[in-house]
Amino acid sequence: MPITLDSHRDVAVLRIDHGKGNTLDTDSCRELILRLEEAEQARAVVLTGTGGIFCAGVDLKRIDDGGAPYVAEFLPLLSDAFLSVFGFPRPVVAALNGHAIAGGAVLAAACDRRVLGAGTIGVTELLVGVPFPLAALEILRCTYGTTRLPSLTYSGETWRGPDALARGLADEQAAPEAVLDRAIAAAARLGELPAEAFAHTKAQIRQPFHERIAEYRHSDDPQVERMWQTAEALAAVKSYVDRVLR
Repeated sequence: MPITLDSHRDVAVLRIDHGKGNTLDTDSCRELILRLEEAEQARAVVLTGTGGIFCAGVDLKRIDDGGAPYVAEFLPLLSDAFLSVFGFPRPVVAALNGHAIAGGAVLAAACDRRVLGAGTIGVTELLVGVPFPLAALEILRCTYGTTRLPSLTYSGETWRGPDALARGLADEQAAPEAVLDRAIAAAARLGELPAEAFAHTKAQIRQPFHERIAEYRHSDDPQVERMWQTAEALAAVKSYVDRVLR
């Protein structure tokens, strides 16, 4: 299973365990949605990765192998997976055990708090030549603000440790061996808040972003899909896969 679910008292721990990079593909996106549904009775959730990587983003090998038909199937699932985290009514804390890149950085942003261990975090999608779906961009906007979006997205830079903290990409840092325990402790503290009041407050904070996604996703997503499916974009993905991942 690409996502495992364990219980630490009243905190559910979801662990991405999917290939070398804990990447996002149709299987892991579907599994993440299902596992969050299973965790609905927990007081809080921790989302983490396996080994030295939290999540390296989209599985570009699957994009390269599947081409345009796979893109059409995958992109809606990617947005749905992001939104399942972003809209989860109980507290969700990211235990960044390692690199959180591109879609992995969006998953971290969708959480309520981020505990940074080892690795880097950054939004690198434009380096591959494709844009994020609207849901991903609105999640980044909610967490980091519109003013910081250009510097996060245009450069494709990644940051680690104090630099990531200084840019607000994480809320606290822990030693790699302590990051999961710190995240579970943070989730437990948030989980002690009255559940209904917390859920309502979280929904109030995120309402403008949910509304923007609901209003514009139907028109923006087809444009994003078209750009991911162009010969140029697929060639760029293939080039990256051949150079870096094969």
